[in-house]
Amino acid sequence: MTENYYTWHSPHTGRNFDMLVFGDRGYPLILFPTSMGRYYESKDRGLIDAIRWFVEQGHVKVYCPDGMDIDSWYNRQAPPAERALNHLLYDAVIFHEVLPRAAEETGFERVAVAGCSFGGYHAANFAFRHPEKVSYLFSLSGLFDIRSRTDGHYDDNVYFNNPMDFMPDNPHPDLWRMGIVLGVAERDVCLGQNEQFSGILRNKQISHWLDIRPDTVHDWPVWKQMLPHYLSLIK
Repeated sequence: MTENYYTWHSPHTGRNFDMLVFGDRGYPLILFPTSMGRYYESKDRGLIDAIRWFVEQGHVKVYCPDGMDIDSWYNRQAPPAERALNHLLYDAVIFHEVLPRAAEETGFERVAVAGCSFGGYHAANFAFRHPEKVSYLFSLSGLFDIRSRTDGHYDDNVYFNNPMDFMPDNPHPDLWRMGIVLGVAERDVCLGQNEQFSGILRNKQISHWLDIRPDTVHDWPVWKQMLPHYLSLIK
């Protein structure tokens, strides 16, 4: 399996940004790390090995960008408004720096996005903010309400990065042609949010699959079962 490490000076953050890329062809998958996770987390935790067949067969090319949670939503030393602004910088890095590379290297203009736990938040938030660029969303035990990280602060930047809030009124037509899977464990701390968010999508008549895995918990073993299954849905 081809593995490449990239680092570059990001014009949006003013510092170096790191990313691992697996595979040499296939549908582009941007795979976000969990809370405060790094670009090598999915490799170290065995998630890349779990989808090795899809990479080696050329079905997907996997982009594992670094995280910036320590500067944004998990930065308790910064005012909440600053946390939201820092997250917007991260969104800009993915949209303006990672996405064009994936499109150029694979020939696909739209990508799939995925992530586990807080990575599921990143994947969902990015997909729903930019549905014209995302064809598949695979959220694995993700969350959809960021307000627990804002200490009661609320502004437009929080609203437009909080899918639970902005999605009910989101009219973007590409939402209705996105393949969406909300995967969650039966005994998952995020089960309630997934059920609630599924209700939002259902009310908007947006097709999706709420996949509740029986007798499982919020942890890597179930995610390593989920992701290969979801990748098999890419057409």
